[in-house]
Order: sequence, then C-alpha cells, then structure tokens
Amino acid sequence: MADPGMSVTPYWELTFDADGDVDGPERDRLLDQARGHGVRDLIVFAHGWNNDRSGATSLYRRFFAPIPGLAPKARIGYVGVIWPSMRFCDEPIPDFPRSAVADEAGAAPRPALDKDTLRALRETFPARTTVVDQLARMLDVHPAGTEGLAEFGGLVRLLVGAGTRQAGTDTGEEGEPGLLSGDTVAVCEALAEALASLESPGTPAGFSLPNPWDGAKELLRQATYYEMKRRAGTVGSRGLGPALGRLATAAPGVRVHLVGHSFGGRLVSYALDGLPSGVRTVKSVTLLQGAFSHYTFATRLPQDPHGSGALKDRQKRVDGPLVCCYSHFDSSLGTFYPLASACAGEDRSVAGFSLGHALGPRWGAMGHDGVQAVPGTAALDLAGALRGPLPRSGCVNVDAAAVVRRGGPPSGAHSDIVHPELARLVLAAGRVA
Repeated sequence: MADPGMSVTPYWELTFDADGDVDGPERDRLLDQARGHGVRDLIVFAHGWNNDRSGATSLYRRFFAPIPGLAPKARIGYVGVIWPSMRFCDEPIPDFPRSAVADEAGAAPRPALDKDTLRALRETFPARTTVVDQLARMLDVHPAGTEGLAEFGGLVRLLVGAGTRQAGTDTGEEGEPGLLSGDTVAVCEALAEALASLESPGTPAGFSLPNPWDGAKELLRQATYYEMKRRAGTVGSRGLGPALGRLATAAPGVRVHLVGHSFGGRLVSYALDGLPSGVRTVKSVTLLQGAFSHYTFATRLPQDPHGSGALKDRQKRVDGPLVCCYSHFDSSLGTFYPLASACAGEDRSVAGFSLGHALGPRWGAMGHDGVQAVPGTAALDLAGALRGPLPRSGCVNVDAAAVVRRGGPPSGAHSDIVHPELARLVLAAGRVA
C-alpha cells in the first residue's frame, strides 16, 4: 500500500498505462482498504510531466506533508496517480536538488539533448527510436540552411504522428496544435525569439538574432508535451474516471478530492468525463497550473458562438467547486502554450509574436489566466480564497502568483506548486475539516 518513504498514511498508488488501463491489483487494494481504514476524505493527485515514478512520488511526498497538521482531526487517505509521461530532464524544477543532468546541460550547447532526456524520449516513443536518435544528431550538428530545419520539423511530426488528427481548434483540446502543421523555419524562429526574451528580458527586439536551432529543440519539447497532453486525456476519461466509479460503489461514503498539476490537471478534468452516470462522490477538483485550454469548460466560445469547450458542463459532475489556480509567473503557459497552439495555425500570429508577448485570449491556458467563458465563475486571490469560505459549487479562479512565482526559463514558475498555502486550498475546496 504505502511507500515507506511517503510523508502520509494511508497512501495508495494507482498506475495507468498510456491507454488508460489501470493496474488491477493496485485498484483492488484501494477498493478493499479505503473503507477499512476509516477514510472519510480521499485526496487523489495526478502529476504532470514527470519522467518516472520516483519524480511523481517525490512531488506527492512533499505536497502531502503539511496536510495532517492542517487538518489533524480529519480522516484523510491519499492516492498518487502514476501515468506514463516525461519531461525534458534539463528543465529546472523548484525545490528539486540540482542534478548531474542539469550540470551537464549547463556545460554543453543548450540545444543538445542530455542523455536522460534522450533515454526518456526513446522510452516514450519505443516504435520511433531511430527517429529520436536522428533528431538528437541534428540538434548536435545544426545542419546548415533552411532545409535542415525543414527536415527536423518533418521528423518531429513523424515522431508524434502529426497529420493523423484534425488541426488545432479553439477548444485547444482535441486537435493538433498549429505548431506541428506549418512552416518549420518560421516556427523555430518564433520559438527561439520567445526563449531569448525569457532568458534576457528587456533586450530590444532586433538586438541579436536568436539561433533557430534553439527553437528547434523547443519545437521537440512542445511536440513531446502535445503527446503527453493527449495521453493525459485518455488516462483520465478511460482510466481514472471509471476507477472512481468503482470506488463509489465499493466505498460510497468516501468523499473524493481530485488534484492535478499541469497535464495532471487535464487528466483529472477528463476523469469527470469518464465518471459513470450518477456518481456524486467527487466533492472538489483543484487544478494547479493546468496545461490545457482555458476554454475547456466553456459554455460558448467567444470567437465561435456555436462552439463550446471539450468538457462543457463537466464541472457540474463535481459535488462541490472546481478551483483553478493560475500564475502570470508561469512562462511555460503564458508564453509557450499560446505560441505552440497558434503559431503555425495563422501566419499573422507568427509574424506578430515578438519577444514572448502573449497572442491574446484565444489560445490561453488554465494555469495562465484561469477558467474562461463559464458564466458565474468566481475570481479570488489566494489570500481571499484561504480566508474562505469558497463557493459551494461552480468554477473558482484563484490567482496563486503570491506563491507560484519561482523558476527559470523556459518554464518559469510552472512547477513551483509545493506550498502549504496550496495544500490548504485543496482542503478548503473540499471542506475538509
């Protein structure tokens, strides 16, 4: 049941594969034991792009640690969701020890893939290892001319199976992002410019020409995130949602509180779509820097009155509030999410994107500015949310920039989520005494 190094007890894990299939013995252990342990409130946390189980459990250990002291009389159980995702290993995460990988990455030319990221890419795309190795070689040697960048873009599309799905839409949830369908040279130049703006803020435009191969590495990073984003939705709707339905049958008195970071926010949101009809045991959802479209729950899209979000009204399946934390210090979502969603979809967006400036609300992410286009959504800062009480239902946007503020480029504060204030917010959302 419990990881001996976990900070809380009782603690269970639920492991899912890329198709959303759950580890049966783990699921059955949770179903058998949750009620027996006298659990009243069950906090279920889904990680974002961690490369392995150890990274995910480290996050859970640190995030859960203050909760017993914050609610000493509550009967709380904890679940860590483990799903197959990855991150680029040279990407800094606040509060994680500086690794040998990061040291190597700092010493080598930045576009080169470190050995751990290369291994993670091979494991994530086992049928495309030859393509991964060729991409790594191109990032090392930087073939001259635009032909090299164009070839690189073709390999990236081959890696993630681009071209087999509809082009990106305003819901940002089911189609391919524009960055995978257009002029690779323009995309890489725009990404390189955005990177340069984050690493040297305030540098005048045109002061120097960023290396488009820096943008090529970012293109690969964003394409990998796109694959993880698709996978998170699958794991949520086909895996976690049905598992929560079985839990509701086995232990109907257990109140479930879903928490998701980054693509884990997408995962727990899509779990609402996969909940069996009539299940009302999910009492709260807390999204921490959610890396998916802020129009996902939209009743109507502002730019298309006949369109709606991919999860329209799914927040009504929560018997409590859906709380969305966001921060303008999250440059991963404030800069790269809208650029990745739009830059090759509209040529004017590429030309108009300068030094990391936002592309406007159409391509925004949950973790950058919160839930959009859902009538009645409440808006609070973190201090106000913690003073409480929070609304008993509906969507609630919480500006968490007071604590979610640390981190270097390219992701900024995207992973700066381990704070007791955010743990308190999870308890407040679920009305856990």
